[in-house]
Amino acid sequence: MSIPETSLHTLEFDAVRDRLAHYTAFSASRELALSLTPSTDLDEVRRRQALTAEARLLLEEWPDLTIGGARDVRRSAHHAARGGMLDGTTLRDIAATLRSAATLRQRLSRLDDRFPNLRDLGYTLPALPHLIEAIEQAIGDDGQVLDSASPTLARLRHEVRVAFNRLQERLQSMIHSSTLAAALQEPIITVRNGRYVIPVKASHRREVRGLVHDQSGSGATLYIEPLAIVELNNRWRELQSAEAEEVQRILGTLSEQVGGTVSAIVSTVNTLATLDLAFALARYAIATRSTAPEIVDWRPNDPPSPEPPLRLIRARHPLLPPDKVVPIDLWLGGTFSILLITGPNTGGKTVALKTTGLLALMAQAGMQIPADQPSRLPVFQYIFADIGDEQSIEQSLSTFSSHMANIIRVLQTLTEAQSLPSAPADQALFDDRRPAALVLFDELGAGTDPVEGSALARAIIGRLLELGVLAVATTHYPELKAFAYATPGVENASVEFDIETLAPTYRLSIGVPGRSNALAIAARLGLDPALIEQARSFIDRNEAQVEDLLAGIQRERAAAAEELRRAEELRADAEKYRDRLAAEQQAFAAEREVALAAARQEIETELREVRQQLRRLREEYRSVSISRQWLEEAEKRLVATAEQAQQATERLQRQMAPSAPPPPAERPLQVGDTVHVASVGLNGEIMAIDTDDETATVQVGGFRLTVKCSELKRAKTADNGEHRFTLPERQVNLPSMPDVSMTFDMRGWRVSEVSGQLDRYLNDAYLAGLHQVRLIHGKGTGALRQVVRDVLASHPLVASFTGGGRDGGDGVTIATLVDR
Repeated sequence: MSIPETSLHTLEFDAVRDRLAHYTAFSASRELALSLTPSTDLDEVRRRQALTAEARLLLEEWPDLTIGGARDVRRSAHHAARGGMLDGTTLRDIAATLRSAATLRQRLSRLDDRFPNLRDLGYTLPALPHLIEAIEQAIGDDGQVLDSASPTLARLRHEVRVAFNRLQERLQSMIHSSTLAAALQEPIITVRNGRYVIPVKASHRREVRGLVHDQSGSGATLYIEPLAIVELNNRWRELQSAEAEEVQRILGTLSEQVGGTVSAIVSTVNTLATLDLAFALARYAIATRSTAPEIVDWRPNDPPSPEPPLRLIRARHPLLPPDKVVPIDLWLGGTFSILLITGPNTGGKTVALKTTGLLALMAQAGMQIPADQPSRLPVFQYIFADIGDEQSIEQSLSTFSSHMANIIRVLQTLTEAQSLPSAPADQALFDDRRPAALVLFDELGAGTDPVEGSALARAIIGRLLELGVLAVATTHYPELKAFAYATPGVENASVEFDIETLAPTYRLSIGVPGRSNALAIAARLGLDPALIEQARSFIDRNEAQVEDLLAGIQRERAAAAEELRRAEELRADAEKYRDRLAAEQQAFAAEREVALAAARQEIETELREVRQQLRRLREEYRSVSISRQWLEEAEKRLVATAEQAQQATERLQRQMAPSAPPPPAERPLQVGDTVHVASVGLNGEIMAIDTDDETATVQVGGFRLTVKCSELKRAKTADNGEHRFTLPERQVNLPSMPDVSMTFDMRGWRVSEVSGQLDRYLNDAYLAGLHQVRLIHGKGTGALRQVVRDVLASHPLVASFTGGGRDGGDGVTIATLVDR
């Protein structure tokens, strides 16, 4: 099933193909462009459209992408396969084509998932690196066989040059010798019959011994090959013949290789032509500002859909000048399937008709269409067009007969197509969907008596409705306007005409029938008003009322369009102001967030300083000798810290009042945090954290605990989760003296554990009033002993330390603490 060739010609699809061919890069793809035909298979049409869309996207990213220096070498490859010999230029063209295919294959294979069809085509390009290398090593860019083609050829050409030089040297010595000076007509060397000779005067023939190869027209000059150079000439000629034989052998060998890969070469050219056609389709689409249409699966007996299967938005005829063509909006299907376009001559009715059919053909051929998105088209199994040139009222019966013959053929074809099954009777899945068809009739029913022509046109439209096709027809019959208005499935349309300028606007209006405007045009041109009125009186009253009604509808439609335009402008202005206010609001919110972030950062810094002061107070409380003066100073510092914390908290609350940020992510536990110990049910302060064992030392009242970090939870400072500080009372209660052993065993510890644990033990021993402690670290490698003594050497509570001596030796260190 294919679109009739007459429809392609009538709708000027061949002219579109000619323009497309200008965008191809070589003859093979040009042939494909000129023979391009629309497909009637839905999957094939969608595949073609997808390939064109991919090619356009690729060219937009890589504008310089081409198929390189490819040539159509299929005929040469077949000639070589039949045993023929190819010359160097042809072989070089084959190599260039294969090289271009290899380069294109490499580039296409690197494409991402947006280009599945192009990537698959790239993979089908055969790889023939050995043939490419063989030709390029043997044949130069000028098509000549290179010396490197074979060792024998290189040797022969060297010998040819040597023999030639010897021959030339001997001839030069002869023509410049004094003995032959008088005998020579001129002291030059020339060639006759492929052999080098010298011009000798006929009168001095006996003075030069040799072979006469030619003489001048007057007979005064003889071209003689001296006997002295005959052997040199013979040697040079023999070597030339051997060289030519070797060149022929090399060309024959390469031709055999080409003939052996003829199928791969032909496949390469075909694939390159397909790719180049896709690139040509993409470039043509860019040049015509075309877009990819949506290809829908629609048949006449499908369930009704609110969206028409054919919708063209701002469609333009591709063959009209882009700066002059007027876009049209046209749709078919849905509420109506047949569109009747009326209006004055030269108003654009036929252009609208051809635009619809031509864009359908282009879409099914894989071409993007000159229309805006989202235009959509079904895949038509049949497209018929009966479009003739404008005719005068003296059109002959033969013209009417010709149009009727076309219409009869169309109706018969559609009737037969719907009566035939679309699948074999024994096929398991029987597809009974009726074929989709597009019918375009220009001046339906014209060329005969108006009454009979109008009746015939209504009958034809009725048959088209029964067949379920999509159709567009143009007419001048006023009866058809009323018929379209009263018949479901048929809709009026018109092309507008500006009476003021007496020029068509070429705008298509669907839903409103057109007027001939003959009387208005005549009045505008200056016809006597009396004649205008007399002519108006001849018009049937009903027809006049209809025309007046149409004029009123058009005025109301124009007014509604103007109101709609103004409403669209107001809506656009409102959206513009809304967008501007939204942008200002976003900018204000961003500035506020920046200010709040800066304020939060400043307050967090102050809070961090407060925490550090509290931590220093606690450390001094544990490690410094306590006196009344120190207690008074500590009280003052605590009060000042409390006031500072309160001020920071109030400032934070004020800053966060307009828009409270989401709670910060909980940070890991660290030294100084107040935590709840689940195993004892009490709160305490983290004094140290061992990340290796995931344990923490917690000060709970007057004693310390070593517990797993998983048992600890950060103690809440307030019910609402805000940062608040609980300050101690004005008086300071000293803890009771801890019960600390004089012996501290560290055997088996890691080096990283010593510093923190030993520091806390020394602080506790000092507060317990111990004067001397015994530190057991063991001997081992001595690393633990060294770390212990390094800590003692820098600790402020250690006065001195010595080895264990008799009491443990090097495995024990005795530390003496400072006096309290």
